[in-house]
Amino acid sequence: MGYSLNFSVVWRNFDKLWGGLALSLELAVISLAIGIAIGLVLAVIYVSGGRFTRMAIAVYVEAFRNTPLILLVYLVFYGLPQIVDIRYDATTSFVATLSIYAGAYLVEVFRSGLEAIPQGQIDAGRAIGLTPLQRLAYVRLPAMVRISLPALSNTFISLFKDTSIASVIAVPELTWGAQWINLNTFRIVEAYLVATAMYLVTGYVMLFGLRLVERRFQVARNA
Repeated sequence: MGYSLNFSVVWRNFDKLWGGLALSLELAVISLAIGIAIGLVLAVIYVSGGRFTRMAIAVYVEAFRNTPLILLVYLVFYGLPQIVDIRYDATTSFVATLSIYAGAYLVEVFRSGLEAIPQGQIDAGRAIGLTPLQRLAYVRLPAMVRISLPALSNTFISLFKDTSIASVIAVPELTWGAQWINLNTFRIVEAYLVATAMYLVTGYVMLFGLRLVERRFQVARNA
């Protein structure tokens, strides 16, 4: 006898998916904010620092960019408490992991943005008497934001999708909600189809909104 779709059990437990989606977005936003702070600080240090500093930052970037996120999640949640006397819940562990992971990518995004700024703009700031810190705040960072915004938008969407990995340590985000419905109702196809649709719709809405922001910055830059 063939499999018959029955979405009613999914609708009855839709709160698991809706609450999971809200948590997924929250995880992505918090991780992006922390990742931006990490990436921006390290990118500025990389561009302005010496050889040893560049090498240290490069090691961090390459190590985290080339390690599967799921392994980092396991290491931080299960492994780190075995090495040092530290305790945290699954959500905190995942946010910390995803933030550091995002920071490794954003270092390169911001570094490229800083290095893409025309030297003439920096020289103009120096010519009117701006200090190095003022040139960073009023010349380099605003220009870098406009240059880096498309890559930053893509990173945010990627982080939103990466939150699905949090389900492996029982963080109740969207994928965990689909797993819960499957385990309690045995409707695997329906649960994951609805979760997939929610990821797709949310992702496209985010993409549309972020593209509007990018066009606004583009218009401001070209005005």
